[in-house]
Amino acid sequence: MKIRVVSSKDEIDILNPNEKIVHFAFRPSNQNIFSLVIRCPQVKALHIPGSYLKSISESTRMYLKMQNIELLEGDVWGHRKDINEYYEIPQELFDHLRQLRTDKMPEQAILEKLTRETRLGPDLIAFIVKNN
Repeated sequence: MKIRVVSSKDEIDILNPNEKIVHFAFRPSNQNIFSLVIRCPQVKALHIPGSYLKSISESTRMYLKMQNIELLEGDVWGHRKDINEYYEIPQELFDHLRQLRTDKMPEQAILEKLTRETRLGPDLIAFIVKNN
């Protein structure tokens, strides 16, 4: 799974319209979020650092909910945008998730275990578990 990292509002206009998950590495305005949703109609989640998430208005949150777009809190630690515009979630995480499900581990325990074992935020882990 790839997360498209967007570092500035200027990048929104050149995004691939097929992006599914986008991480904002800057504090997005309401207009930036609306522009992204229009540019990428298939987007399923917006991943935003916690400090920036607090500045998202209630009207924007409601709009995203109506569009079935999840707002996820978190960061992409150690990612270098100058090397790759995508942050990749390793296949091993999905393999491990599949194994935990095969072992009949309860979903809450899976969420806690994967959050502990990875550097990914709980919101992103919950999204991955729910959608895979």
